[in-house]
Amino acid sequence: MIHSILIIGQSNMGGRGFKDEVPPIINDKLYVLRNGRWRAMYVPVNPDRITSGINLVESFADLYAKEHNVDVGIIPCADGGTSLDQWQVGGLLFDNACYMAELASRTSTISAVLWHQGESDCSEDRYPVYKEKLAVIFEELRRRIGLKDVPFLVGGLGSFLSDFFKNNNYLYINKALKQYADENKMTGYVSAEGLGANPDNIHFSAEALREFGVRYYNEFVKIEDKNKVFIEKSTLDQAIRNDIEHL
Repeated sequence: MIHSILIIGQSNMGGRGFKDEVPPIINDKLYVLRNGRWRAMYVPVNPDRITSGINLVESFADLYAKEHNVDVGIIPCADGGTSLDQWQVGGLLFDNACYMAELASRTSTISAVLWHQGESDCSEDRYPVYKEKLAVIFEELRRRIGLKDVPFLVGGLGSFLSDFFKNNNYLYINKALKQYADENKMTGYVSAEGLGANPDNIHFSAEALREFGVRYYNEFVKIEDKNKVFIEKSTLDQAIRNDIEHL
């Protein structure tokens, strides 16, 4: 069974790294969902725009496939330039992600959800309510697709946005993302500290995206290990209770 990864968010999850700036990832265990079927992965994995290129999920999936020795499928649902309001429950983007995930679930097991979004919500009227809106979206996404015990990974915005926006409002989004991750089980925050940008100062460079994918994977492993310990402890506790009942 393929282990699949749902990627959602805006352009930095869509992937805007320049293909000629990094070596390609060669791994015959990697696939991408195209027209309802799994195809061998090729770039761009998330062709939402003509500018789509290297995506952070490539290095994430590569590590996942190698360390778990399984086939890994990517479910591409990111869309550049989109705000959190456009991802609201019942909207086109939300429903598309649900439909794609439900379709992928017929032939795979969804093992992770990767989120990167927030650039479009850096304005003074949007960032104060970011965490509140995100919580509604994620709660319904988990419920509708049955992802209660699946890790959700949320990535921070790059510091280069201060040059693009001429302010530091991106820090408020990062704070909201980290707080949400800290307050919710099976959720992890991935820092973008130190990662570089394309010349536009809004999109991560290809090299940065390769590193970002590794960081996402490392956070995934932390959640996976923590959940494994919790399950083992719960199993042990139940065994102890059973023994006591039979005394």
